[in-house]
Formats: sequence, C-alpha cells, structure tokens
Amino acid sequence: MRLNTGCILSILLFFLIVPKCLGQDEKKSIELKKILIDIAEKHKIKFSYLEEDIFGHSIFPPPGTMPLKAKLVYITNRTGLNFKQSSNNILIFSGRLPQKKIFCAYLTDEIGQPIENAVIQYRNQQKIVTGTDGYFELPQNLPDTLYIDHLGYQPLKVVTDYNEADCQKIVLILDILMLDEIVTERYLAKGISKLKDGGFSIQPKKFGILPGLIEPDVLLAMQQLPGIGSIDETVSNINVRGGTHDQNLFLWNGIRLFQTGHFFGLISALNPNLGHSIKIYKNGTPALYGDSVSSVVNISSRSNEIGETSASVGSNMISADAYTNIKLSENTGVELSARRSFTDVLDFPTYNKYSQRIFQNTVVTQLNNSTDVNYKSDKEFYFYDFTGQFHQKFKGGNTLYFNIIGINNNLDFTEGTITETNVVTKLSSLDQQTLGGNIAWNKNWDDNKSIGLSLYGSRYNVDATNASIESNQVTRQHNEIFDAGLNFTFSSPLTRTIKLNSSYQFNTTSINNRDETNLVTASTEISENIDIHALSGEMEYHTDGNNLYTRLGMRFNYITQFDMFYAEPRLQANYLINGNWQIEVLAEQKSQSLSQVVELQNDFLGIEKRRWTLANNNDIPVQKSRQASIGATYKNRGWLITIDNFYKKVNGITTGGQAFQDQHEGLQATGSYTVYGTEFLIQKQFQDFYAWLGYTWNNNRYNFKDFPTSSFPSNFQIAHTINSAVVYEWKKLELALGSRWFSGRPYTAPLSNFPVYGNNGSPAVSYSQPNAFHIGSFMQFNFSANYTLQIAEKYNLQLGLSILNIFNRQNIINRYYRINPETENIERVNTYALERTPNALIKFSF
Repeated sequence: MRLNTGCILSILLFFLIVPKCLGQDEKKSIELKKILIDIAEKHKIKFSYLEEDIFGHSIFPPPGTMPLKAKLVYITNRTGLNFKQSSNNILIFSGRLPQKKIFCAYLTDEIGQPIENAVIQYRNQQKIVTGTDGYFELPQNLPDTLYIDHLGYQPLKVVTDYNEADCQKIVLILDILMLDEIVTERYLAKGISKLKDGGFSIQPKKFGILPGLIEPDVLLAMQQLPGIGSIDETVSNINVRGGTHDQNLFLWNGIRLFQTGHFFGLISALNPNLGHSIKIYKNGTPALYGDSVSSVVNISSRSNEIGETSASVGSNMISADAYTNIKLSENTGVELSARRSFTDVLDFPTYNKYSQRIFQNTVVTQLNNSTDVNYKSDKEFYFYDFTGQFHQKFKGGNTLYFNIIGINNNLDFTEGTITETNVVTKLSSLDQQTLGGNIAWNKNWDDNKSIGLSLYGSRYNVDATNASIESNQVTRQHNEIFDAGLNFTFSSPLTRTIKLNSSYQFNTTSINNRDETNLVTASTEISENIDIHALSGEMEYHTDGNNLYTRLGMRFNYITQFDMFYAEPRLQANYLINGNWQIEVLAEQKSQSLSQVVELQNDFLGIEKRRWTLANNNDIPVQKSRQASIGATYKNRGWLITIDNFYKKVNGITTGGQAFQDQHEGLQATGSYTVYGTEFLIQKQFQDFYAWLGYTWNNNRYNFKDFPTSSFPSNFQIAHTINSAVVYEWKKLELALGSRWFSGRPYTAPLSNFPVYGNNGSPAVSYSQPNAFHIGSFMQFNFSANYTLQIAEKYNLQLGLSILNIFNRQNIINRYYRINPETENIERVNTYALERTPNALIKFSF
C-alpha cells in the first residue's frame, strides 16, 4: 500500500496532535489569587473578597476536573477561608467558623466525566442524587456505609470517612453486563453504541458530533463505521462490505424505503430531527429481517412513552425544517416533521457545490461544452419530505401507532437555442418520490411477553422526460414500485435465561417499467409481481452471570411465483472473557428478490440511472449470500479497540446490477462476488477530548464464468480505507476535525488511444483486462462545530458550521472511457468528488 502525504497527515492527526493537546495539570504551589481567577473563568462565576484576606496564601491548585463545590472545600481545608455562595457570586472571607462536619464527594466515570443522577442511598433508605457535576454531600452522624447506583455502572458500596480532609473522588466502573444490549457506549461519537447482538445503535436525540456533520444524519454517520462507506460519497450508494446499495434493507417504522437520498444522494432523505433508535446490522442479522444480502438499517421513531410537548424550527444553507411533538394527553401523542429545500429560490455556496458534483457528466451539464450550437440551459431543483405519527396507549399494555412518510426530489431542466428563424426551447424533468404508511399494534405483558401486528404499504416511482434539441427526440421513462405486507411478531421468555422470538411475514411487491419515445411508435412496458411468505424463529440465551449471550435463528422463505422454498440460518454469540475483553462470532445466510440495474448510463437523464427490477428465476435470479465473521472488543480506562475479520459471498448478481462502464456494459450475465477482509478501530478518550482511528481492508472479486476473464476486481472494491477524527467537547461546545482516506477504485483502460471499427463502421473502445487499473487515492479533511445556547429553561438555540474538503483537494471518484460523437476519438471521463463545501445551521428548540 502506497501512503501519500495526506494519509501520513491523517495518521499524525491521531497519534501526534492529540497527545500534545492533552497535557496534565501542573502540580506546583501558586498564588491563591491566580487559582481563583482560573476557577472563575472555568465555571463562569465571580469571586468577591478583600485583598488582605487572600494575600499570602499559596497552595497547590485543585485538579481541573473537580466540581466547583469540591474545589471550594479543597481551598477551605488549606487556607481557613470561608465561602458563601449566592447564584453565580461567591463571597470569600477569613476566619474559620464553627462548621458541621460533612462528607462530600463527586462521582466520575473511568475517563473522568462527571456522572449525573446517580442514586446515593443512606440511613433508612433515604436517597439523594448527584448533580450535573457529579457532586454530593451528606450531613454529619451518618452510617459508615453508602450505596451508590446508576444505570449502566457497577453498583458501589462506599465507607464514609469523616477524617478525609477533602471531597472524595469516587469512580464508577461501566458495567457492560448490567445493560441488556449495550457492549460499548460512545462508539465514535455520543449517541452511537455497539450492541451485544452484533449490531450498532444510533440515537439522534443524543447524537454528538462527527467531522463534516452538523446534524445527526444517520445515513452519513453510518459511513464512519468500519466496513461501511460510499464509493461515490452519496447516501444513495452505500456499500457495506463490498455490496451494492440495493443489497441493503432500509426500514422506517416497518416501511421499506427505496429512496434514501435528496439531491440524488448527497443529503439523507430522512429528517435528522426524527429517530428515537436506529439499528444497523452488517452480519448476524436477526431472523426477523429478510430480503437483503448485505446490511439492515432499521429506523424507528416510535417511543414507548408519550413525550412532553416540544418543537423546533431550523435551517441550513440548503433547506428549512420544522418538527413538533404534541402531547394531547397522558396516553396520546402526535409527532410531525417537514423539510423543504429553497434551492429553487436561493443559490447559496453549498447548493452550487452540490450542483456541480451531482450533475457533472450528465445531460444537465454537458450541453455547456458544445461549440457548434449556441445552447443555453437552466435548471430548477428542489426537494421536500414529511412524516407524521399518531401514538395511542391503552390499558393492559396495548399501544397503537399510525405512521406516514413522504419524500420527493424534483428537477426541471430547460435548454434552448436561437436558430435563423426562431427560438427553440425544450423542457426535461426528473421526478422521484416516495409515499408510505403503516398501522401497528403492540401488547406487552409484565413478564416480558409481547405480541405485535403491523400492516404497511409504500409506493416509489421515478419519472423522467428527456427532450433533445439536437434530435428533436422526446424520451419518457418510468419506474414504479408498490410494496405492501403484514408482520406478526411474538416474543416470550421460556425460562430465566432463554427467550423465544418468532414472526410471520407476508410481502407482495409489484414493479412497472415503461419506456417510450416520440420517434418510435412502439413503447416497452414490463410489469412484474412477487409474493413472499416468511416464517422465522430464534432463541436467545444468556448465562446467569451474563458472560455469554447467544442468539440462534432460522428464517424460512417461500416465493409463490417460483414455488421456491429455502431456509436461512442466523447465528450470533458474544462471550465476555473478563471485564475488558469480549469475543463475538456472527454468521448468516440471506437472500433478496429485488435489485437495481443500469440498462443505459444515460437513463433518467443520467442522474438516477438505476431502476428497480424483480427476480424472474431466469436471467435475474434470487440473490443469496453467506457471511461469517469473528471479532474481539477491548475496553478499559477510556480505550476502545475492536477488530473484525469477515468472509462474504453473494451469488446471483447480474452485470446490470454492477453498473459496468467498460466492455461488459450492455451484456447480460449472472455471477457472484466474494469479499473478505478486516475492520479495525482504536479509540481513546481524554477528559474533554476523544480521538479515533479506523482502518478497513478488503479483497473483493467478481466471478462471471461466461466472460473471457472470469475473475477480476469488483467495481466496488476499496482495498484500504482509513478514517480518523479528533473531537473536543466542553459544556455546550463541540468541535470535530477528521480525515478520510481510501485507495482508488478500479477501472478498465483502453488498449490504445485509437478506436476500433466494427462491421457497421461505428467506432468503439477496445478495452484491456477488466478493472486492472486504479484511480488515485481519495483524501479529504472535514471540520464541524456546534454550539448550543440556552436562552431560557427549555429554550435552546443551536448554531452549527461544517466544512467538507477543507483543503479543496481534487479527488477523482470514477473514470470511464467513451467515443466522442463529433471527433470519433476516445476520451477519458472523470467524475470528481465535492470541492470545498461550507454549510451552516441555526435551530431553535422549545
């Protein structure tokens, strides 16, 4: 692997810059006045005192991580000075007054962060809780023993020591066993956790900050996880362990999403205000989920409780949004969100950069390169999305949900020219939209037994009209999906350590593809339908000490149209070796009957050129995958190290689904790909700083037995990927600087610079071995900052700033060759990544 300067800088960012920022407090005796000035600045308070009272006092400064009240006790014990606090003003005066002896302490976790709302139990079950700084104090004459408890930490028994001169520092140890699901809290950022069932959880409401992000965009955030990326930096082309985007299953409240991006992939189609929990599975997927051979992204905005009424309005440099949660009663709630771009009215720099990136090398921009005709073109683009949820709780643990979601992208493109006789204009357009809804009922019993039933349906369609001035041809294309079904789930504990989960699912999917043109009387239209019945069952088992957790499942599928029956086993096991080490084994078999194909590179204006199609058990088979992985996690004193080794094979892929732009373009063949590799993450937290470095290596190869060269690198192979970040969090301020480097994707080069001519006299490119060359490596530095200002109780103003590609590096993310229709020469076409792109956010929450 050749490491360029950018890659070296990325590594230095993690290993050299961070430690220099994290110096320890100096331990030397200094004047009390200087100490008070530092304390006042850090805690935003004001001291009042007489100079003669503090003159002559020189002490070692208290540790910077101490809460304010503990620092005051620390100073009192060394100087004899007394303090009286009123709001943010603290009066200092001399003369030791008779004091009641107190026991004071403050709680932190293993990396020094204060622990809020920990329960301190003393004398006859009396309780107090710690404040935001982790501080607490108790009156005199108490028992010798206190009991401290907090969810997620090991309970602690403390013996009170009234002879201790200062407030005690008590460290609580994170208990990975006390939580049913979480193995690792704060994986890359606040709000991201690694789960014991092999998946990852993202909670947008608790989300911290990642480089380049100013909002909790789940589809952009998940690309920071090892093994997940995007070969063209979009959310509509997410590649998980070498797979294509259509091999991922995206669910929103049980509704399958076929459209995941705005701006044709540069922005997530999911409103960042939503999402109470998001789960991502790369392997070891629960048997409940089917119809995907790669990952599962399950987004749920359903909360178990009726939240308090709240709202927010905000805007960035692309769109404005609004969100509200309305508590109608103790058992009834409504949640609404809406977002719309203003790119059809205002052109901020962010829109201009996005526009340059997404429309390059398409019919929308290539007209500007014409030298023969005086073409003029103009485009108008906008998007919107909305969601709605009604939540009703009934007696007996019954809950009812209604959900609706809508997503839309719209592009109108006008081109015109002036001829000798008149003005000629043509209007082209692209409309991409999703509309879905469901109704769900759940019932929970006190003994952890639950049952659920949901009915859902969604419609996705993309329509394009391409009107050409040169040929006077008008082409209309249409791709529509209707997906509907029902889910029935049942979960019940069999014993104290064994739980059984089962489900029945029915799904029907219809697809309509239509193409027509004004110069040809005939049009093509294909309609397809598939019905799938699925029955799943799995057993969860954990030992009494919770050192072992395992889930063994099986999913049975039956496709009515093909009379095809097959089973898919699933396995997940997590074993805790000691308090710091865990090992994990995951395995699965999965399948999918729905996929995206590219028939022609200029379909749908060349922007959304993929169309959905169904398996026909012939030239488009049902795709099937096998995957296994083994990994380990180490966590201790702010360090987190994870490593995963995986093997994955997918059969039944088609050439159309792999978006070839070489000698294989237009061919119809089926084959497979095999990918194996390693994913590694190291993360360290130093009080207000934390940093991480992730590395992924994989080998991804095709096997098409009908091709002259049957085995060659995949179009989606990224052999090496390095992500790194340094994050600083202080009170309401968050700063993140990170880098992303990966080796270039493969491409096929021509054998010579001159075309070859076939029997019909048409020029063509003669290609060399497929994917034998690689584009130069990708390197990008990103920055983001967030600051939250509390205006009043429950009134917050959030300000954010992000800069993508800080150094404005010109990264090539795709390369192919084509014949220039005017000169008949071979020309190389490069697609470039985003240039330096700023964005800003303002959001008011109340």
